[in-house]
Amino acid sequence: MNSRWLLLFALALALGASAADDVAELAHLMDDSSDRKPLQTMVPHYPEKARRQRLTGEVEVCFKVDREGNTSRIAVRRSTHRIFEKPSILAVRASTYFPLDEDQKLPGIKTCRTFRFQLMPVAIEQPQ
Repeated sequence: MNSRWLLLFALALALGASAADDVAELAHLMDDSSDRKPLQTMVPHYPEKARRQRLTGEVEVCFKVDREGNTSRIAVRRSTHRIFEKPSILAVRASTYFPLDEDQKLPGIKTCRTFRFQLMPVAIEQPQ
């Protein structure tokens, strides 16, 4: 067996995937037009149950950012599947923004972030 095949096989075992399975991937789509700059953006965890059921979807989460850069008043605006809502809320709650300077005014506009949960096919090379 060549080392490349062994590496791919080990990766497939670690992910719990077979040649027909998919790898869970999450893509952050966009923030709305906010002037606040993210300091640390957390990525939601792809729920294992959703991966096993091959579910994909999008969640739009809206929230406010306070003067210190912490998120608050987090709410789901739109969701294609409830299973993705809690991980999206937790990711926004753990994210932080740069704090405002003392002389800056705090805008009263909420910010929204959309997350896309999708599955990507895994290609596993067969031994010859």
